[in-house]
Amino acid sequence: MSWDREWQETKAGVREREPLPMQLNQLAPGGGGGGVPDLASNPARKKAAGNAIQNDLVPGVKDHGNDAEESTAKAVKEFGARDGDGWDTAAALKKAHSTWEKQVAALKDRLLFERNGLLKTAVDLLNDDIGIAKSIRPKSNIDYL
Repeated sequence: MSWDREWQETKAGVREREPLPMQLNQLAPGGGGGGVPDLASNPARKKAAGNAIQNDLVPGVKDHGNDAEESTAKAVKEFGARDGDGWDTAAALKKAHSTWEKQVAALKDRLLFERNGLLKTAVDLLNDDIGIAKSIRPKSNIDYL
């Protein structure tokens, strides 16, 4: 089999398995949208999710982080030096607790970041719509005043 023929058969096989990429040189069928559903955004659900993050998740992370702090402090005291050196476990627990505190802080920050993203999506979508409308509407004499 020649290389050209094998290459043509391979391309034909790929075309059968995969849909053709979208072509931008024609109108979308059915008056627009290109067959994909419109973007759906539910501001009320986003606000509820953002409030749940702020009112339930973040305080829960704080509380559980503080629970670990109390028990770790007791364990460090028990394993710490009394009449001499103490156990290596005390130093290891201090180091593990320091790492734990950093992870709790990072988780709280991430939760708040996601909350802010949920709450500002509606503003971003509105700004996108306004920007697109400005770019496609015809210019008028008022724009130049």
